[in-house]
Amino acid sequence: MVDQETAEVSVWAATVRLREKPQLEKGAQMKYVLLNYTKAETAGERRPREMNPAVAAILERPDVSGWVRLQPAESATTVGLESRKVLFTDGPFVDSKEFLAGLILVEAENLDGALAVAAELQELDVTAAIEVRPVLEQELEGA
Repeated sequence: MVDQETAEVSVWAATVRLREKPQLEKGAQMKYVLLNYTKAETAGERRPREMNPAVAAILERPDVSGWVRLQPAESATTVGLESRKVLFTDGPFVDSKEFLAGLILVEAENLDGALAVAAELQELDVTAAIEVRPVLEQELEGA
């Protein structure tokens, strides 16, 4: 039996998962980043200068606190370390059929709220996939 005070069950995309509820102050919002992936072969045709009005309406909502679109993956420079020397390589780190096209920052009471925003965007068929990740909000010592 699940303790209703400490956990919740979420059903999403035919997956059931049990997770601990974060300890938030009443009314506090967690931050989530929606990582927007686009198929490489359709990237050029999916980068219109004018934004889809339905997408614009979602991005203007108060629970969306920021977003950016990224230049194509070919414009990336990957910084790595090889034999204790910094190495710069033109292009993305991974060879993939999809690439990270943009980021959307969402504030929600829980993961289900962030997933709801991602689902709205996905239903508009403007992206290949959206990865939803909580933002790690902790101060780094010495920073």
